[in-house]
Amino acid sequence: MNNNLYNKPLFTNQTFTPPTNINYTNNATNFQPMALPSEQSYIENILRLNKGKQVRVHMTFPDSNEFRDREFKGIIEQSGRDHIILSDPKTGTWELLLMIYVDFISFDEPINYSEDFLPKS
Repeated sequence: MNNNLYNKPLFTNQTFTPPTNINYTNNATNFQPMALPSEQSYIENILRLNKGKQVRVHMTFPDSNEFRDREFKGIIEQSGRDHIILSDPKTGTWELLLMIYVDFISFDEPINYSEDFLPKS
């Protein structure tokens, strides 16, 4: 029907040759868990340092009239570059919140913060 719209590439007689300079090891003793980057003060790293603490996440959803500004309360379970996972033990709910909508985060106790995040003088 629309065969002219997208031309499929032709791959004929091509073989894949893996790189030879990679050392593949299957040794469990070489495994090291991922460490936090010590030189960057990303929100995700600060939240990971405060995993298990009670927080209030203040968010704005600009395209919603019903839920424009909301506050989510819960315990930090996990965080990533683009999300936060909170749990609320009182209600048993878990929430996956997108960082793009976060305005600020409030803690009711001191925040753990790494000295590695501070500028070196």
